[in-house]
Parts: sequence; structure tokens; C-alpha cells
Amino acid sequence: MADLFDKNINTGMNTGVNSSIGINIDISPYINEFKDFLSSKYKPKIDNMISNYPKKRSIYVDYKDLEKYNPDIADKLIDEPEMLIMAANEALSSFMGNLTMTPAIQQFGLRPHVRFVNLPDMGLMIQNISSSMIGKLISVKGVVTKRAEVRHMVKTALYRCSVCDAEYRVDLTKSQPPTVCEACKRKALRLIKEGSEFIDIQRCEMQELLERVKGGAPPARIELWTEEDMVNAVTPGDTVEVVGILKIKQPDMTRNRKKSFIYARYIDVVSVRSLQRDFEEIVITKNDEDKIRELAARPDIFDLLTESVASGIYGHKEVKQALVLQLFGGTRDKKMPGGAPIRDDIHILLIGDPGVSKSRLLQYIAELAPKSIYVSGKSVSSAGLTASAERDELDEGGWTLKAGALVLASGGIASIDEFDKIDPRDRAALHEAMESQTISVAKAGIVARMRAKTAILAAANPKFGRFDINRPIGEQFDIPPTLLSRFDLIFPMIDTMDTKFDSAVADKILYAHKGKDVDELERTEVIDPVLMRKYIAYTRQTLRPRLSEEAMKHIKGFYLELRALGKKQNAVPITARQIEGIIRMAEASAKTRLSEVVELIDAKRATMLTEHMLRSVGMDRETGEFDIDIVATGNPKSKMDKLNTVINIIEELSKSVDEVDIQDVISEAKSYNIQRYLVEQIIRELISKGEIYEPTPGHIEFTDKR
Repeated sequence: MADLFDKNINTGMNTGVNSSIGINIDISPYINEFKDFLSSKYKPKIDNMISNYPKKRSIYVDYKDLEKYNPDIADKLIDEPEMLIMAANEALSSFMGNLTMTPAIQQFGLRPHVRFVNLPDMGLMIQNISSSMIGKLISVKGVVTKRAEVRHMVKTALYRCSVCDAEYRVDLTKSQPPTVCEACKRKALRLIKEGSEFIDIQRCEMQELLERVKGGAPPARIELWTEEDMVNAVTPGDTVEVVGILKIKQPDMTRNRKKSFIYARYIDVVSVRSLQRDFEEIVITKNDEDKIRELAARPDIFDLLTESVASGIYGHKEVKQALVLQLFGGTRDKKMPGGAPIRDDIHILLIGDPGVSKSRLLQYIAELAPKSIYVSGKSVSSAGLTASAERDELDEGGWTLKAGALVLASGGIASIDEFDKIDPRDRAALHEAMESQTISVAKAGIVARMRAKTAILAAANPKFGRFDINRPIGEQFDIPPTLLSRFDLIFPMIDTMDTKFDSAVADKILYAHKGKDVDELERTEVIDPVLMRKYIAYTRQTLRPRLSEEAMKHIKGFYLELRALGKKQNAVPITARQIEGIIRMAEASAKTRLSEVVELIDAKRATMLTEHMLRSVGMDRETGEFDIDIVATGNPKSKMDKLNTVINIIEELSKSVDEVDIQDVISEAKSYNIQRYLVEQIIRELISKGEIYEPTPGHIEFTDKR
């Protein structure tokens, strides 16, 4: 077992030695068996690999195919994988005899690989991997947590004697490095790097899937070693199924320089299969496509999709409509004339009273999306959301980047609960991720930009825990305006006292706890979640809707009408940023009908939701006018006017005295119809911002003399 114990040798499969007993075995019968098997089952794949070699250097063989062809060899592959995989690789190489030796092929050499997949699912967990499995082929699922840099390891070494110049070429995958020159019998051999053959190798770490860990126990971990075309095949955060050979490596010396007999384990990776897929990666069969087209032909398809979103939650129609549009998303891969990418993901913020099902809506969307991450603002940091730098134990203590939630959810949806509880310093990291959908990192000497193409669905509570119906809703958001403005839609969810609504909610909950289908209560039809997931995936894979002239005319008219209204009212009801949000929603609406064209009905649906948002959060209750500044700056224009009036009063009064009496400001503001409580609120805000200060109680003065 020396080759298994050697810490510095190749962990590959090219050996003709039975590693369990150290005896050379003739593998030619197995090579012939694999030749027959591969030629009968995988000839097209072999031809494709040969035509693309060395860009493509492996073929993937289904274990079940081998088991049907020859059960004995399939069983032996599990028990003695190194020998059998060596035979399979030799058999594959025999098909490449007529390959023209180009410079690229000479660089990589003729080293094709047979990579076995789809081993029988034994439900093996990392924590249950035992010593009885050493040297066996195993299959285990987990999530990749770390990945070291690619290193280069000697495969075939050239040794030269410094005394007699004798040379020896040794395959380190089959034998130990020589120590004595056979010609002169001296220990004078040295490695000639220039004449040796190297291969790429990379070490990763995988941990147990959290959903499989019971009792709150820490997840078990195991090291992975990948070689050649398998390097960089996984990324931290990937959920994968690994097929590989369980091996052990020699431990370091103990403190008293004695050799330890406790060995560390690792998996020599044969193949990796991703288990976590974007919507775009879900496989759609012909039968699925027929069902999807049948659904799309229904005139009420959008209403059906809306009812199918969190059907166990009563009401919130506009919110559910918005969530449907978020799941479908806008047209992908669009660019501005200068080449800058245009965001197609829709961001939604739910701000509501406690107990109005915000978290349930987030959890439903997280379960429906095949690639999603659910985090809570109370326990998340900026590094947890974006990326962190940490010392990498796999890479000799160097620094490495570890992806955060928004990077790991790229291509899917990030559900962020308790959004208002995120520390303000951590929340600042979201600005770039929400608009440009990238994460720029400059930590520990590492400067990088990571992709974060993630749709964000966030939920938060009002500033004072519950909405006060006597105060403007926009003033009760405890989220910075700069971040609020990056959400396409913002929905206040107010817990209103309505007997009819409360009765329906109670019935829904009671039916669910009684064990009955909640949809029986309303006799509504809903789409099965599996089919709905495929429906969304199909549209995201195949459709790229474009705006029709009618849709463009309607969106432009909606924008100009509100802008003209704002001009008369001297307020800003809508900005150009909202146009892009409307377009994204209209494109998503077209996808729900499997349409390549954004029609008038889609544009109207998008403007309807935008107008609903403006009426909910963008209306100045004092003037009854639309004012997007409530979201963009946190204050309506009417309040800004009063703020400027109070500042002017303080300036005028400070011309005659050094310290202005607050009571004088209140008295003067009364002539401008500004109420006392509002003047006091404005003064407190100016003090908190550092514009003015209170040198003595009841008196104020500008920080900078004017």
C-alpha cells in the first residue's frame, strides 16, 4: 500500500499494480473487454472526443451500461478501481492511433480518460465513510466549500546520476522514486525537471449537505483531489455528486519526530456531477414541452400562475403577480450601445407589519427556484453576502476568496429576510450587486470581480415595527433611499382590520391544519410546483421577447404623462430608472404566454404594478401627488420645501444673533403654515446630520457660519 500512503505521489488511475497487495497483474484481458464495451456503446462519444482532442480529453461512461454489459467487471470496478480504470483508459487510447500529432496534442500527450458516473445510490454520507472503503470506488454528495490553486505534479520523472550521468525515467504513479543509481550503486540521483512530465492537480474541500445532517451536529468534511481536465471543474458553493477512489495520505511527523500511524483520507476524483442547477439548466422533455404549451394556450394563464404562487397564503394579489414576473425575469443578454450589460433580473422589496406572511412568501420562492439561497438579516454580514478572504489550509496557508450568498445564488434568487436588520455598514455592499450585478473585492492583496447575477427578494419591517396609518408610509422605511431606489417594486403589506378578509385568512389556516387541501376552500386551480418550475425554466431557456411598437408607445405615454403631471405639480413622480423596471416586467409578462413579442397587454400589466407601487409608497399624502422622491431621497417634495423654509428662517434670524432661539424659529414658521411638531422634527434631523448644533439648551447655531 506504499503508493496509497505516499503524500507526494500522483493520485491518478494509471497503474497496473493491484494496490491492495502490491503485485503486478496482467490487465490485457480487461483492456480487451473495455475495447469491446466502448466500441459497442460509446463509439459516437469517442469520435467526438477524438475530433475535439485535447480540448476534450474524457468521455463519461454510465456505470449502469457497464453493469448490463458485464456485471463481473462492474463489480470489480467498485472493488479494484485503479486497475480497472487503468484498463479502461488504455482501451480508450487504442482508438486514438490515427490521431495527427499537433503541437497542442504533443503538449498534453495522449492521455484520454474514462470517467464513470451514475454509481448505485447507496445514500453514503461523508461522516459514514469508513476504513473498509479505502481503495474502493465510492459515490458521495456534498457542497464544495474550498478550492486551492492549481498545482503541477510530476507524473513521469527523469532522474540523472551526478556521478556517472546514467538516466532513469520513472512513472511515479506505478513506483516509488529511486534513491540509488543502478549503474554505480551510489545515492547520487537528482530530478531533472526539464525532462520530466507534469500534470495539473488541484485540491478542494467538500462538506456534508446541511439538509442531511441531523441533531445539529457539525457537517463532516473530506478533501478532494482532481487532476488534468478535472481541475477547476467545481466552484465553492456548488452542490455536487463526486465519484472517486477513497485513499489515505501519509501524515506529518509528530512533535517528537516520531512517525505517526494515523492517516488522513481524501477522494481521488474520477468524475463530478453538479446537483444544483439554474432555471436554464433544468432538462425539459418532449412531454414536458407539450404540457407547457398546453398551459400557455390558456387565456387565463397569468391568473393561473398567480394563484399557484404560495397558494396557501390568502390575498396579496399584486404581490403574487410581481413574484411571478420576478421568477420569469426579463430578456437576457441585452447590452447598451456602448457594450454595458442591461440587468434583466427584477428586485422586489416587501415591507410589512408582523404576521402578514412575508417570510412565507420568501420561503416559497426559495423552494420553487432550483438555485436559491435564503438568509436572514439578523445573522448576515457584508462578507457573508458578497465574498470573504480567508487563509486556505489546502494551499499552504495562502489567502483565498470564499463566495458569499449573492455570488452562490448567481443565476437564481436570493431571499433576504429581515432586510432592515442588516448592519448599515454591511448593507452598503449591496449597491453594486443590485445594479451592476457584480461583486468587486479588494481584500488581503486579492483584487477580483465576481459575478452576482441574482434577483433579490427582500422582506423588512417598518421603522417602528408596525405601520402608522396617520403617517406617510414612505417615511416609515428603515432602509436608505439609495438602496430603496434599486428595487423595481416595493410593496407595503399592511395588516388591516377587515372582517371578510380576516375570516378568509382564518379559514385558509384552519383547513391547512385540518389536513385538507387549502385550494378546496376556494375551488381554485393551481399548477403543480414541479411543472411550474419547468414552465419557468423553459421560458428562460428559449424566449428572448422584444418590445412591439404598441408596447413601446404605451410605456412612453405612461412615462410622459406622469412627468407632465409632475411638472404641473412641481414634483418628480417617476424617473428614467423606472422605465427599465417597467420594460423588465413587460418582458417577463410576455414570457408567461410563451410569446417572443411584448404586446400591449404586457406593457399595461407592468405599468399597472408600477402605478400600484406609486400609489402605495410614492404618493405624498399631504398634497395627494405622486412623488418618487419619497423613495429616491426619503422625503417628499412638500417636506423638502418646508425643510428649506426652516433653514432660511434660521439663516435670517442668525444675522442678528449668534444663537437662534428655537421658539423664535417655531413662531416664524407658523406664518408659513408649518406646524410646531414638524419644525421640531426638522431641527432634530439637521442636528443629527451635523448641519446645526445646540450650543446651549433651546438655542441653535449653524456648524459652518453662513
